[in-house]
Order: sequence, then structure tokens, then C-alpha cells
Amino acid sequence: MSRKLAISADIIIVGSGVGGASLSKELAEKGRKILIIEKGPAVSLKQMGSEFLCFRLYDKCGLWSKSREGIFYYRTIMAGGTSVVSCGNAVRSLEDKLKKIGIDLSKEFAAAERELGTRPVPEKFLGPATRRIMRAARKIGAKMSPMPKLVNFKRCVSCGNCVVGCRTCAKWSALAPLKLAQKRGASLITGITVTRVLTSWNRAIGVEGLDHKGKKIRFYANKVILAAGGIGTPIILQNSKIEAGRKLFLDLFTVTIGLAKDSGLAKELTMAAVYHSRQGFILSPFIDPPFALASVVPVPLRRNLKIALHHNRMLGIMAKISDDSRGRVYPDGKIEKKATRKDLRKLAQAAKISRKILLAAGADPKTIVTTRIRGAHPGGSAAIGEVVNKNLETKMKGLFVCDASVLPVAPGLPPIVTIVALAKKFAKNLIKEPI
Repeated sequence: MSRKLAISADIIIVGSGVGGASLSKELAEKGRKILIIEKGPAVSLKQMGSEFLCFRLYDKCGLWSKSREGIFYYRTIMAGGTSVVSCGNAVRSLEDKLKKIGIDLSKEFAAAERELGTRPVPEKFLGPATRRIMRAARKIGAKMSPMPKLVNFKRCVSCGNCVVGCRTCAKWSALAPLKLAQKRGASLITGITVTRVLTSWNRAIGVEGLDHKGKKIRFYANKVILAAGGIGTPIILQNSKIEAGRKLFLDLFTVTIGLAKDSGLAKELTMAAVYHSRQGFILSPFIDPPFALASVVPVPLRRNLKIALHHNRMLGIMAKISDDSRGRVYPDGKIEKKATRKDLRKLAQAAKISRKILLAAGADPKTIVTTRIRGAHPGGSAAIGEVVNKNLETKMKGLFVCDASVLPVAPGLPPIVTIVALAKKFAKNLIKEPI
């Protein structure tokens, strides 16, 4: 037996990451009654900032989330989604590609950037190791520029812990619009795993899920928006008899690291600079937290631990590519994803340049190593033109999708600003429709 709840909202939003939180704010501001359903817990930012808590919030602790082919991928299960542990990068992505298919986000991008307070990293926040990497990159013709960030630099303490959550609340996350939505009357329920969409005459009327005790529970509303991310959303769609899950991308990346004689990147702003290559990748100063290194450095454990123990002397460069959309998400949550030959060529070229930069920056050549291939931005699994139309509606009336899964190709860049802009555009169109 399922517990049935009376209609308590105009719109149900499944997921509280960038897409879901941004939508809930926009719609709540227009007077819509919003119910946000989140699978994970609501965690205070003051509790973040440590690897121990952070990796408990990652799907499978971030250590065992792999495709069938062995590619690691990262996503958190929590209020605010993976934005809470993002690096706070604020670049526009896919603007031209979306415009070509009839979605002009120019106004929404500008509005999102104003609202989020995006700005390039100020010079005084470019730490000594970052500057050393930037100078070395310039020497070999790979000029890096300050990264645009979603950071309040009056609060930033350059702790280097962006990827384990920002205790000072300097970095923007989806928790900000989520709180604004709640102030405007939106309701947030956590600990519910939505399994499928409820329908009547091919129209969405609510969702069914499991509570923390494993009991079925149902919620009803006039419209349903899935924003559970590039992996969570296609699972729900497939279990609701809507074909989805194909053309998965992950924005594949590797990190090339090496030890310097003096201080490294450990206590500097993460990814403070960026180089955009015409060969289809970006490079940015970055090192993993010590705990994460154990699972991604492909060397014998003894050498791995020796490198990790010298984390304070570590230099590193992340190489991120726009990968081929050849992956798949299955209804049971399993992932099929491998790096294609094209992907491997890009990553190899990026790692080669990264090594040259690290050598020029003073890294010991005997310690330089490139991590295993990983992915951090799952998407494309419910793409526009494939699963949803330009209005982000599925073939089922009243069922929409607004998260990275609708992006038509891999951006190869942080997608936060693009998803916020897309949510703004979608919200404008949705508000015009009758409740």
C-alpha cells in the first residue's frame, strides 16, 4: 500500500540541484505553490569543509561510482546537489549550440551572471603556486587567464577546500536559491527517492517514491518537473515508460600532478585560472583532496601514499574535455560509459601539455603522474530534441525536465551558469501556462 497525500502544490520539482533550486526560486517568486522533493539530506554549510563528511554525501562515497567500463563519475546526493562541492566556476557554455536549435539564452545568461555575482578571480587571490603555473603555461604558449567565479571574495579565505564544501559560504551553491524559494512559500521534503511519475490519460499528475523506511509514498500536483540530474532523471523517466538514458556525457577529465620543492596548491583557491585550447579541452590549476587521490592515482599504493603525504607540495593541472555522447544510463542505475578514441586523443594531448607546464613550474619529473579518467558533469541523457522538446516537455503532457540531462552535447566546461540561464528561460514560459 502507498501513502497518498492530497494535492499540496501546483508544481512538483524532483531534485534540488542547480536546475531544481533555480526553478523553485523563479516559480515561487511568481506565486506558484512549489513542492521540492530531494533524495538526499539537507546539510548546513557549516558542517561542510571536511573530506570525511563530504565523501559520505557523494554517491557511493565518490570512490566506487564507476561505469561498467571503469570510468569514475561524481555526483552528490543532497540538498543543493553537486553545486555544493563544485569549484564555483562561472563560464558560459553551449550558448551558440542552444541558439542554433532555437533556444536563445542571451538575456538569461546576463541576468544569471548579475544575480550570481560572477567575476574573474581578483589578482590577490591568485596564490603563489597558481601564479607559478600561469607563468609556466605562458612560456609554452598556453596562456591562462583568471577564471570567472561564483565567489564572494570578501568571505573567501583561500582554504583550498572548494570541492569539499565552503564553510565560509563564500562560494555560491544551489542552496542559495533553494532558501529564497522556501522564504517565498516553497516546501522542501528530503529523504524521498522518487521512482516514477504518476499519470492519468498520458498526463503527469504526481510522483511515487520511497521514504527513508522504504515505504511507498505518493505526491500529487498539476505539473511535474524532473531535475534529478544527468543520472537520476533518466532513471525516473525510464521507470515511467519514457525512453531516455542514451547519449550520456560526463565531461571527462584527468589531473596531472607533481611535487614541487616548496609550497603547492593545497591552500589556494581551486581552479583560479583557465586555458581554453582550440584542440577541445581546458586546463586549470587543480589538485584532489588527499583521500580522493588514493582511488585515482594509477601507481603502486606505496608510491601513491608517498605522493599523497606531500599534499602541501603538490602542483596539478586538470584537463577537461567535451567528450563524445556515447554513454547510457539504465533503469537500475547502472552506467555504460567509455572514453572513445577521440576522447583519449584529447586527454593524451592535454596531459602532455600539462606535464610540460608542471616541469616549467618546477615540479620534480620523477613525481609527475596523471590520474585515471573521471567525469564530473553527467548530462545529455534526456536531451533536447531527443527526449524533450524546446519547451523542455516530454511526450507526456505536464512532465518537464530541467537539468544537465537536457543539454544536447557535452559542454566540456562547468555547466552551472548555463543551467541557471536555462531554468530562467523555462520558468518564464511555464508561468505563461495555466496552472
